[in-house]
Amino acid sequence: MSTITLRASLIGSVSIFLWGTLALLTRLTDGRIPPFQMMAMTFALAFLLMSMNWWRQGHLGLRHLRQPKLAWFLGVGGYFGYHFCYFLAMTKAPAVSVSLIAYLWPLLIVLFASLLPGEHLLKRHLSGAVLALYGCWLLIGQGSDGFNPDYLGGYLLALCCAFIWSGYSVLSRLVKQVSTDAAGWFCGATALLALLCHGLWETTVWPVSASQWLGVIGLGLGPVGIAFFTWDYGIKHGNLQLLGVLAYSAPLISALLLVMTGLATADITLLLACLAIVSGSLIAGYQRNRSQGAEVSEPESVYGAHQPDHRA
Repeated sequence: MSTITLRASLIGSVSIFLWGTLALLTRLTDGRIPPFQMMAMTFALAFLLMSMNWWRQGHLGLRHLRQPKLAWFLGVGGYFGYHFCYFLAMTKAPAVSVSLIAYLWPLLIVLFASLLPGEHLLKRHLSGAVLALYGCWLLIGQGSDGFNPDYLGGYLLALCCAFIWSGYSVLSRLVKQVSTDAAGWFCGATALLALLCHGLWETTVWPVSASQWLGVIGLGLGPVGIAFFTWDYGIKHGNLQLLGVLAYSAPLISALLLVMTGLATADITLLLACLAIVSGSLIAGYQRNRSQGAEVSEPESVYGAHQPDHRA
């Protein structure tokens, strides 16, 4: 893995940690705020965050408005399309089932990335993804009643979520020349679309306590703001298959944070899920190097301090 790819993968993995804080920050909001209102507020905060970066650079970001149509379609379609289908799925099927199906997107990234020029589907990527998927399902699958045809519409919408986010993540490699700064405008457009949906279907409910405002601001700056910007950079320049497998650690991080803050208790399921996800990530990151005719095996990790400069 080259130094550039390693650095981009490391930056992309920041998103996974931030997405792991979603459950904790959402708990702070008490679930009172309607979903599209929350989406509008958090994506507006993400836009403001990028606007501050533009201001720091000495401009208003207008130079990043003019982008290829494909970049706009992927950015806004990925951000808004995923959340729109997810919220709609939640109204048509149990939350556990929706989460399980929607979280097929990391596995789909591993599969779809192999279709890109110069990429290949390796057994270690697929094996690691499946093992990590099992660990993820252990975590979020508790309480699931299995398949129920009455919820088919919700299941299909959740599956759309998986395809939308994996498609956005993989196809963004085709517009890798587009600066991550442009993602600020995609967030702004998504906030406006969410505001429109909120006006059509929801009643406004404002946060009433400091903790609720803290949750909203935290979501807007972290899992929505910084996370989407670092993910944009990671999927365009990093190791897509490895990022896809590592993405399964987000539910694990969520569970661990809830345990650490006393909002959940540790059990055997958490331990098994931890082992499965970590093992899957290690398998996906395992590579064989050749040095002076001899083969040496070592783990390839976005967290490693020193890695040889070659392609995985």
